[in-house]
Amino acid sequence: MAFGARSVSNQRKIVLNTDSKSTQLRNAYADGRFGLSYEFFPPKTAEGEADLFENFAELVKYNASFATCTYGAGGSTRGKTIQIASRLKRDHGIPVGAHLTCVGATRDDLRTFLDQAENCGIDYIVALRGDPPAGVKKFVPVPGGLRYANELVTFIRENYPRFGVAVAGYPETHPEAPNRATDLENLKRKVDAGADVVISQLFYDNDDFYRFRDRCEAIGISVPIVPGILPVTALPQLRRVVAMCGANVPKALMERLETHPDNSQGQFDVGVYHAIRQVEDLVSRGSCRGVHFYCLNKSRSVATILRTLTLPNIEAFRGR
Repeated sequence: MAFGARSVSNQRKIVLNTDSKSTQLRNAYADGRFGLSYEFFPPKTAEGEADLFENFAELVKYNASFATCTYGAGGSTRGKTIQIASRLKRDHGIPVGAHLTCVGATRDDLRTFLDQAENCGIDYIVALRGDPPAGVKKFVPVPGGLRYANELVTFIRENYPRFGVAVAGYPETHPEAPNRATDLENLKRKVDAGADVVISQLFYDNDDFYRFRDRCEAIGISVPIVPGILPVTALPQLRRVVAMCGANVPKALMERLETHPDNSQGQFDVGVYHAIRQVEDLVSRGSCRGVHFYCLNKSRSVATILRTLTLPNIEAFRGR
């Protein structure tokens, strides 16, 4: 997920068709419902792809609201993204979303992707600016492209109104943002442009999310703010995450992981236990109406969490 939402000072009012995918996406988090969603990425091998579909078949048992599929750096797997998402929908009858970024894409490129997504039955678009290529410090749009995520949301709303639209939010502030206030202003531009929900970047301290949600509400962001959870399954994985996005890791979590330096199962158990406690707190104390899991194409950790917790969506599937 990447930073960027500017350049629109007077947003038009978004009028949503009550039968649209926008309404469907928002309703996943309506009163009395719990929006459970998963995120995957396109594998590089046929074996990896088979594993993804096998793992999803396990997770879909828990009555998920939808699933999304990312794509590679610079849009390198855009076609694969649509292919995988549309198969998940075809095989399991679940709404699906495709990620789309501004990186390396002209408006015509965006239209081509969105036309294909529409033709393949994709329901939602996760609209992101995208990260600059490796070794490039500042994002620069290609000629004829878009610079900010709010521009992408506006482009989708004006040209492809049937899609539901999700955008990214950053509980600990995006690394490129000069300050927290600017980051929130950019998020509000994306929502004012027509985003239906905000999916948060991963975090490991729920208080970071609660403070973020409160700040969003204070500036008038009223769409659902959905917590994004990436269960820790290994200490090296957590260290890579911290290096990439600077996530705050509670000292107690790091210390518990470090007590199992050569025990992969011990690290897995510690990480999954922490995620269970996170989700439990988000639902009970935080009154969250949904959770988005970053699955990394695996099912074991998320399935363990869902089997352990009491959540509205999954009670009917307990013990299966």
